[in-house]
Formats: sequence, C-alpha cells, structure tokens
Amino acid sequence: MTLTIQSFSGSDATPFFGDLARLRSTVFRDFPYLYEGNPDYEQTYLSTYARSEGSVFVLAMDGDKVVGVATGTPMAGETEEVQRPFLAAGFDPEHFFYFGESVLLPQYRGRGIGVKFFEGREAQAKKLGLRYATFCAVERPADHPRRPADYQPLDAFWGKRGYTHHPELRTIFTWRDLDETHESPKPLSFWIRDLSA
Repeated sequence: MTLTIQSFSGSDATPFFGDLARLRSTVFRDFPYLYEGNPDYEQTYLSTYARSEGSVFVLAMDGDKVVGVATGTPMAGETEEVQRPFLAAGFDPEHFFYFGESVLLPQYRGRGIGVKFFEGREAQAKKLGLRYATFCAVERPADHPRRPADYQPLDAFWGKRGYTHHPELRTIFTWRDLDETHESPKPLSFWIRDLSA
C-alpha cells in the first residue's frame, strides 16, 4: 500500500469520523494518556472540531485505510480549559493556532508522518494568518506504575520542530484512566512555536 497525507477542512472530514474515533480510542490507551475511550464522546468531540471555523484534519492513509490523524483549530474557538492559561499570562488567543491530538498506529511510526502532521497544521495556521502554534501534553510522574521501561518522551522531537516548553502555562483536563472507575483531573502544560521566526 502507498502511504499518503491528506488535509481536510472542518466538515470535509466528517466521512472519516468513525475511523478517527477508533484511532483516538486505540492510540490514547497507551502511556502517557492511558485514556479509556468512549465512542459517543469521540463523535461529539470530533463534531466540535468539524464545526470550528478554520479547523484542519491531517489524515495519514494507507490506501483507503486511515492509520493516523492530527487536528488543529484556532485557539479563539477552543474551550475555556485551553484558553485560560494564556489569558492569565496576558496572551491573546486570537494569535494562536491550537493543535489537538496527533495519533498514529504504532506500526506506521518512524516514517516521518509525525513531521508531516506538524507541517500540515502549521500550514493551516499560516494560511489563517496566525503567528503562534501551540499544543499541550499530559504530565505523568517518572515513577508512574504504568510507565513502560522503554518509554521515550517526545520532548526532543518537539524541540527539533521549533517548539519551546512553557511549564508555566498549565491546564487541567479530566478523563478516566484505564485503571480508574471515574474521571480524574490530569495536569497538562503547553509548548509554543513562533511561526514568524
């Protein structure tokens, strides 16, 4: 099969939502997210992105099979949890493009697709005239019982892409870990790249 990368704006990605929900629920089960997926929530979440003006879905396709996806949307349309730390620090969300997830099946990693995911979302940010790209990453303790012995954080990859960690910009998301009976708060911190640099 031939691997291709395709970008879709907003509702144009709707036909792929079933695949995207499956990917999120599959990939996010792994450390550090440990997310216990919910198909109904996934459909609602993806629909929100589809309705967002200026959003993008970057899909990795193996033939006609979706094997990865990355999403992004102007921060001005994002949730209070995403915007709050920026507003508190005096940043205007109107200047930021927010990256949602980047998920890829394990057997397709190491082929440069992650770089293409960043390039596709950065291109959308520039097209919209936004100066900054940003995303947040969950923070887990080094001694977390589910941390695999061979786990490699993506910090070096993000840094190579021009992103700087801003641990002072923090937020809280809630979801249910694989070993939890209820949702619990998870701390996340942001990474930012100045696209004009």
